[in-house]
Amino acid sequence: MRQLTYAQSLSEALVQAMQRDERVMVMGLGVDTPTGVFGTTTDAARRFAGRVIGTPIAENAMTGVALGAAVAGMKAVLIHQRMDFMLMSMDQIANQVAKWAFMTGGKSKPTVVIRAVIGHAVGGGWGQASQHAQSLEALFASIPGLRVVMPFTAADAKGMLMAALAAEGPTVLLDHRLLHATKGNVPERPFKTPPGKAAVRRRGRDITVVATSAANLLVQRAVAACARRGIETEWIDLRSAKPWDRRAVMTSVMKTRRLLTIETGPRAFGVGAEIIASAAEGMGGRLRAARRIGLPDMPVPAGHMIESQYYPGAGDVLEAIGDMCGVKMPSRPTIRDDEKKSIPGFRSAF
Repeated sequence: MRQLTYAQSLSEALVQAMQRDERVMVMGLGVDTPTGVFGTTTDAARRFAGRVIGTPIAENAMTGVALGAAVAGMKAVLIHQRMDFMLMSMDQIANQVAKWAFMTGGKSKPTVVIRAVIGHAVGGGWGQASQHAQSLEALFASIPGLRVVMPFTAADAKGMLMAALAAEGPTVLLDHRLLHATKGNVPERPFKTPPGKAAVRRRGRDITVVATSAANLLVQRAVAACARRGIETEWIDLRSAKPWDRRAVMTSVMKTRRLLTIETGPRAFGVGAEIIASAAEGMGGRLRAARRIGLPDMPVPAGHMIESQYYPGAGDVLEAIGDMCGVKMPSRPTIRDDEKKSIPGFRSAF
């Protein structure tokens, strides 16, 4: 199967959706420029100029325009180059987009896809600081009426965007900047990856590790090191924060009795907290151990040296797994160089 980067997959999904359905339109700051939101809208803008519309810096108003277009029968994709900018449109998102189907008694379910880029770097950053590096999936997942999906692989980036455009109602799709240059096998044909279905990336019997978005990179680096120490890790890529795949997670945790969650957002009041609370409710005293890894309860700092202390790394994942499984790890867990999955263009991209 051919290989595409994550960014190329997002671009192809838009083009194929616009080819198949003339109602699909794209809006956002910079979507019609040569750089096209990190190259993800460039091809669509070239092919469908009339339906790829650059917008002013007026996020709340433009969200209202996207909803209005969708109510009138279009399928609107509104793109933010950073997730932080979604905060400027919270009134429209929370009070209009998310509630429209409820307020119309289900008679109107406009398709609005709000795609936003998470700008921070799991495991160490590049100076995006506190207003351009937030990962707020838990905030949007807490709003009734919204779907929140977070694809990790290039194939899922395409499949989940196409599924969002085929579905009724609103979807928030969060793609992580750190993933844009990663590559994977992606079918050329149009296909849909529905929300609410997790992917089990590795089978194991000792501990269940559930991760979202680019946090999966940390798990990917840690599982082989765990295997050398006799720990069989079951790795679940959640893919969708809301709805999330309770069956897949609970089936795994019933087997392993240990649950570690790793997320790109803050640890406090996060996606991991919801998953662990649900597991505890469902299993009671049968859950032997549970732990969360996420960002600390403070704004994202600027500067590489400070960021390196702020973001969790693969060593933190390895240490947590060892502690929960009762296996002694080195005082400073390290990951072998051959286990560090390189990210093409990481430095040049930023």
